[in-house]
Amino acid sequence: MKHLGERLDIHCGGVDNMFPHHTNEIAQSEAYLGHKWCNYWFHVHHLNDRNGKMSKSKGNILTVSVLQEAGYDPLDYRFFCLMSHYRKPLEFTYEQLSNAQAALKKLRKRCEEILRNAGKEEGAELDKQAFHAYQTRFSDMIGNDINTASALTVLYDVLKAETDDFTKAALIKDFDRVLSLDLGTLKEETAGEEDQDFTKYVEEQIELRAAAKKERNFAEADRIRDMLKAQGVALRDSREGTTWEKIS
Repeated sequence: MKHLGERLDIHCGGVDNMFPHHTNEIAQSEAYLGHKWCNYWFHVHHLNDRNGKMSKSKGNILTVSVLQEAGYDPLDYRFFCLMSHYRKPLEFTYEQLSNAQAALKKLRKRCEEILRNAGKEEGAELDKQAFHAYQTRFSDMIGNDINTASALTVLYDVLKAETDDFTKAALIKDFDRVLSLDLGTLKEETAGEEDQDFTKYVEEQIELRAAAKKERNFAEADRIRDMLKAQGVALRDSREGTTWEKIS
């Protein structure tokens, strides 16, 4: 209350906090204030791995730093979550995260193509009818219990729509105010730098795998191999060492 005042719009928490934690929180806060405290309570279902719920007590939680060390951008994980509904349990695997990473990369590439083409269309005017039609569909999906998966479907429909790129670019920027996937900005061409960074990352993972094998931690070595495979990298072991190549 000191920082946010006596009225909140949205209070978030895990589905396991609904009762009794949040029930008690409402009771004590509204008894103290004498009026309604929060307009909406937003309860998110659990993130699971193949062994069940991920939690601090089990020591298998994810952090941004862990994902970054594994070669993922935090927005890769955001995209992974947006493709599911918050009321449904979500199972995490690095293979699924890699699929989301690849899908987001492809989505960004297509959006950048549209943004660049839109910048070349001199004197282009917004197709107001198409813009408002897609904007309404997108808003309806977000307004339908924050159905982000369906909202993403609207975005993909925009990408293949028959309207002009100037209007598509405007819709991408508008949708990304909600999605926050960094789709509405153009990046400088840095393909060479990205290749260098990826090569460095793969070589670091190969070194970590070699160290794990030396310590006879074969489970960790296999995990690194499988993680790289999910990211499109095949390892080849020989007496001379380990080499790698990209695979489709």
